[in-house]
Amino acid sequence: MLSIESLCKSYRHHEAVKNVSFHVNENECVALLGPNGAGKTTTLQMLAGLLSPTSGTIKLLGEKKPDRRLIGYLPQYPAFYSWMTANEFLTFAGRLSGLSKKKCQEEIGEMLQFVGLQESAHKRIGGYSGGMKQRLGLAQALLHKPKLLILDEPVSALDPSGRFEVLDMMRELKKHMAVLFSTHVLHDAEQVCDQVVIMKNGEISWKGELQQLKKQHQMNVFTLTVNEKLKGWLEEKPYVSAIVYVNPSQAVFELPDIQTGRTLLSDCIQMGLTVTHFEQKTESLEDVYLKVVHA
Repeated sequence: MLSIESLCKSYRHHEAVKNVSFHVNENECVALLGPNGAGKTTTLQMLAGLLSPTSGTIKLLGEKKPDRRLIGYLPQYPAFYSWMTANEFLTFAGRLSGLSKKKCQEEIGEMLQFVGLQESAHKRIGGYSGGMKQRLGLAQALLHKPKLLILDEPVSALDPSGRFEVLDMMRELKKHMAVLFSTHVLHDAEQVCDQVVIMKNGEISWKGELQQLKKQHQMNVFTLTVNEKLKGWLEEKPYVSAIVYVNPSQAVFELPDIQTGRTLLSDCIQMGLTVTHFEQKTESLEDVYLKVVHA
């Protein structure tokens, strides 16, 4: 669907984006992560055709100069004419996208219903809340039925309820198109993305499947709880290290790998210990992200 190879963007003596390459497949949701100044917005603006790359290639459906109407774009801070109604604004945006007046009216009703603004279609945008404006921006980006949807921080300004609604929409949208979005809200990215691209100082620090990223940085930290006393016995095991006791019957510790965990459970059974809980610590996307960015 979307192929980016060796993408660079320079401003005089500053390289904002350096040799960025990644792919977005059909019906896939890709999260672009990174700290402020990492080059995320600049990258998305180049992909949307708003900035020209200094070098590198961007291909959409195999074309270096694709039809812009194949792309839907929502900036981090969408701008509107406050005196317009949602219906008027979407008609204006649709006509700019090349839709006929009749087609605009057909699509506008569907889009406003999808983003939950059908009851506010004839209200002036100046009276909209921040969340309503964000949803209107999403409707504008979707109006012309793009193949690729690009969203820059789509949930950053929303309250928890608004974030949930937008994420739910994104889950539905990736059934019909490719979605590429940047975000600082890592928990939200974890809910919807299939692939992760992490940027730092204009370069890619890591890219690939979310589960692969977690597996690569998985900690071998375990929690064990028994009915009997663990303290004293656990220290005798040469493969157990960094032991921290929560209480005499519960401990958190490190093992070389998951196979050693099976060995520990076998030793517990041989000692007659009653194991009530044994778990490997699962790291969130935020935990892994901090490891990659601060590496």
